Amino acid sequence: MVAKRPDGIYPYIGTDTWAQRLADAIENTCEDQDVVPPPRQAIVEGLASALPDTEIKNLVASPRGRKVLKPTAYRVVQAGTDKVLLLMCDVHGAAVAPWDLNDRTVGCWTPPSPEATQRVKELVAAEITLREAEKAAKSAEKEREARRRAPGDETYSAEALAAATQKQLDAVRRVKDLAKERQALLAALGNRRPRPVVRSAEEGGEPKAALTLAEQPYEVAVHVQRYAADSLQRAGKTRGYDLVESLVDAGQLSKGMNVLQQWQIINPDGTVSRIWRMAAVTGNNRALARLDIFGVRPEHLVTGVPQSLLSLPKEKSDPALRLLSLREVLNRISTRLNEAGAKPETSPEDSSVRAGKIATVSTEIVIGCNKPAELEHVLRALNVNDHLRGIQPYDEDARLVALFATLVDSYAKQSLLTAALAEAFPSARGADLLDLLGVRDALTANGPLDPLEPLVPAGDEASPVVLRDIAVRAITALVFPEIPPDAGQGTGKRTIRDTGRFWPVVKGTLQESAWSQVTAKTAGARTRLWSAAVAQLFLHRGNILSALGLFGVAETKEGSGQDPRSLKELLLGAEAGDTTAWAALVQRMAPALMHAPEPFITPGQGSEAGESRKGVRRTPSSSLASLTLAYSSKSPAISRALLLTFAKSVLEHPDATQPPVAEDGGRLACYGERHRDEEEQTAITAGMVIVPDTGGRPTAYVADKEWFDETFPVELGRPVHNPAGSSGAGTGMPVPESDSVSNTTSHGEAPPDPRERLSTLRRELPARVELVGGSYQRAVDSAHTLMTDFEEARRLRAQLDEEALPAEQRIEWMEKLTKAREAAQASVTTLGQVEALILQI
Repeated sequence: MVAKRPDGIYPYIGTDTWAQRLADAIENTCEDQDVVPPPRQAIVEGLASALPDTEIKNLVASPRGRKVLKPTAYRVVQAGTDKVLLLMCDVHGAAVAPWDLNDRTVGCWTPPSPEATQRVKELVAAEITLREAEKAAKSAEKEREARRRAPGDETYSAEALAAATQKQLDAVRRVKDLAKERQALLAALGNRRPRPVVRSAEEGGEPKAALTLAEQPYEVAVHVQRYAADSLQRAGKTRGYDLVESLVDAGQLSKGMNVLQQWQIINPDGTVSRIWRMAAVTGNNRALARLDIFGVRPEHLVTGVPQSLLSLPKEKSDPALRLLSLREVLNRISTRLNEAGAKPETSPEDSSVRAGKIATVSTEIVIGCNKPAELEHVLRALNVNDHLRGIQPYDEDARLVALFATLVDSYAKQSLLTAALAEAFPSARGADLLDLLGVRDALTANGPLDPLEPLVPAGDEASPVVLRDIAVRAITALVFPEIPPDAGQGTGKRTIRDTGRFWPVVKGTLQESAWSQVTAKTAGARTRLWSAAVAQLFLHRGNILSALGLFGVAETKEGSGQDPRSLKELLLGAEAGDTTAWAALVQRMAPALMHAPEPFITPGQGSEAGESRKGVRRTPSSSLASLTLAYSSKSPAISRALLLTFAKSVLEHPDATQPPVAEDGGRLACYGERHRDEEEQTAITAGMVIVPDTGGRPTAYVADKEWFDETFPVELGRPVHNPAGSSGAGTGMPVPESDSVSNTTSHGEAPPDPRERLSTLRRELPARVELVGGSYQRAVDSAHTLMTDFEEARRLRAQLDEEALPAEQRIEWMEKLTKAREAAQASVTTLGQVEALILQI
């Protein structure tokens, strides 16, 4: 005989029969509205298992025997071309899990990558081992205390006490070592966790209106969900009132939006549990607060609640058993709370009393959409829109990232995203082949950078370094768009400046004033937006204020003016002695210098009043200026080999998977901590850069800010005072060697030694040869493309029987091609002479 459920305000979930009827009604309604429904299993296990037994009856109608939703039970939301169907109903107050992809906590996550995911697994394993070691240390301490207090033979007691003491010391030492290993793993993760990758759920190979996470071990799932809840709780502390007490006192006053999401948990025995739950798209803080009031842990809700926490009266407790059925979990919660609420001695602080006004909550649930493959992006945009226009305080970094996501969407909605990227990357192999949804996810760190591969120049490898560089350049182009040249310049007439197609998009999205009213305040706000967006691409996230001063009013009004050359060309150019290539390369390095495990560029430091107060004044622009001018510096501590080795290491450091290792197998230490004791030194983690010597060879130190400031001091970036009034005076830029006269340089220095000049040329010429080879290859590819296009035009003209072009136009084209062919033939002669000269050096 089944025991009667206790009566009370907390609802019980309906039967599976009504769940199937609800699934039929949702599928039929989605068919009528021409949208795609969620998987049937998601409706039955994630939605119907959270509705009270009477609620489904109020939602479903049966006209002519066909199950559909009542017209008052759903509404359609149309946002541009996106169409979403929302179910309006009352769900159990403990049925909704917080969404770990909330935009308010975006700064707590790193870009998703296999390496970071593997590090999380190692961190979880290290934490489990550390907990076991701490238990062993406590046991060893108790044993030592017992031996110390034990009566008996003094000799035996002394020996036993010494053994117990040594055991306790060994246990404490092991705890310290494991804690240090855990801290090193946290540092390798940038003290954050990789963002969970969500994709559309599939049924029968077709995407559906629900989301799913990749498979993950049980311990990792618990760790990530707990981290997400802790991050959300920290972000919610900025509100001006206690949300938990507000829900207890007044209940939930506004609806939230939920989506069905699947967690795939790999159990310790190797089986996989696929758990459907509702996740809060909006109202994440309320969902977390409700679970707190009910006494349910968020990680238990999505991975299975231990049966021992919800055991019923006269039921044997089984610590190893986890309850996966949402219907079973919610019914047990309601049973316990109804029983407690019926007892007169129940305290007012008991969950059965405090959760009374949120026993059920009104909500809206996504039950259909017309573009299921884009569902995550649509919901993320709704979450951003809800927060940006809300009244709750927003963390500055997260607000700027959300604002940048809105900017990218504005470009996409106005069909200008492809055009803006094609203009920023003139040598892209195929900008017209971009997957815009993947590009949006890549630029906002919600997905891999692979969709940016069509922007890689032809002939270059699409490595992680190149893709990240392209992502930074793309962000820069979108935030600081180029505007057309001033057509009325020099005419003396007052004209209205044409800002082009892209600048109005930025102005409208960021709600800025007119182009003519751009000030330093606007430039600073735009720079912070750029810095926050770029920071999301790096595992180690530095201070976004490190970029202040890198972009001024000129870049904000006229555009960023980026060098169009690829990283490969810039590195070869810098190796070949091109100062402009090195200057552009330093600008490309800037984000990696800010967001390194040991950052080289930090927000403005020192004192403007005097060095005696807070040290030497150094701004981010000063650091970049010193690094730029170091290329032409005569300092014996700086060489081209050192600079190029440092540049390559800095650009590659975000992709390092293992800590750097000394060449001789010895210990590495941060340069600024080389005189400290080993216990006080910072742990060496993946992504750190080894200090190169003047020959470009690795040393025994790790580069940090102290090394950077010592090698590239503030004085290096200051203008050179030249009282003689030479052409280089007051600019701070070195004068090229070609400008030197017969006996002295423009700075009054002796001309370079011929042997040094020969050595420099031998070092630079190989890179110049490679640059020329790349230029010729691009020219050959362009000629082949031109021939292919002309051949297609000839074929189409013959097919369509069109008239020929005017003779004047054909003659003009032929004259241009004749000049190009003559130049190519002349260059072939020059290259032949170069080949002969190679044999003589």
